Amino acid sequence: MGVQVILCMVLVGLFMVMVRAKVPAMMVFGDSSVDAGNNNYIETVARSNFQPYGRDFVGGKATGRFSNGRIATDFLSEAFGIKPYVPPYLDPNHNISHFATGVTFASAATGYDNATSDVLSVIPLWKQLEYYKGFQKKLRVYVGESRANETFAKALHIISLGTNDFLENYFAIPGRASEYTPREYQNFLAGIAEKFIYKLYGLGARKISLGGLPPMGCLPLERTTNFIGGNECVPRYNTIALEFNDKLSKLTTRLNKDLPHIRLVFSNPYDIFLQIIHKPSQYGFQVASMACCATGMFEMGYSCSRASSFSCIDASRYVFWDSFHPTEKTNGIIAKYLVKNSLAQFLH
Repeated sequence: MGVQVILCMVLVGLFMVMVRAKVPAMMVFGDSSVDAGNNNYIETVARSNFQPYGRDFVGGKATGRFSNGRIATDFLSEAFGIKPYVPPYLDPNHNISHFATGVTFASAATGYDNATSDVLSVIPLWKQLEYYKGFQKKLRVYVGESRANETFAKALHIISLGTNDFLENYFAIPGRASEYTPREYQNFLAGIAEKFIYKLYGLGARKISLGGLPPMGCLPLERTTNFIGGNECVPRYNTIALEFNDKLSKLTTRLNKDLPHIRLVFSNPYDIFLQIIHKPSQYGFQVASMACCATGMFEMGYSCSRASSFSCIDASRYVFWDSFHPTEKTNGIIAKYLVKNSLAQFLH
């Protein structure tokens, strides 16, 4: 092994140590975009701990991630030099030593709105915060009060949810739509996001990433059911996503002024995701309108498993894994974009 190679390896190692010192851990809250398998341990149909999910994960294991492999937060954790996977808090195979450098409290099919989590009996956002409080107590016992508090202040807290509030709740079932106009519902959700950030801040969090909505009108499920629109993206849903993202962006600006020493960023996947969908070949994809799993039109969860024999052979050619979730390859591209465009400040 040459001297230059060894020197390069040493420098890379030093860089990883420096990065990790800046962000020693990753705490994750949200929905299926960042759930690594918490739903495996609750009574719900919103699960993915079976084949063909996870077929491209290490060992071909279906962990409960809604993808063929890793999800965005796994890539983010690796980019920050922490670890290649962020484990789920409810997994009994992990303990505080694993969680000390990163853990996800997320639950597939949840939302900001408690009524959204009720639809499929999943973990509401307030409960995820209670889990975080429990984790904080365990970490204080494990590493001591001072070091634990330092971890909370330096850790990157990631929030990623909101899609289900609109697609599984507001536009899918009666209730919220009779109480709120779409714009009022956006304000209602943004208010919950604000309160949640205040609570995280009160628990010692200082580095927070607030995630925006993807172009949800372009999810295969929405395109499949858009008969009038010729199975193209649903403009109304994309407009809702853009409007809500604008509210979250303005909320981020305001809270950075209002809360001393907070470093809050708005991580917006919308533009890069839409670009991938509109110009898939530029990113090495062949199919963007349909998913890999089953027929690619409407399956996710258990329906993916039942019709798995129809699934595509090479998921890396597809933007979407199931009718609602991206492939591992797409997750990696989006994570890289977010590191460069919103999370890079935490590397310094």
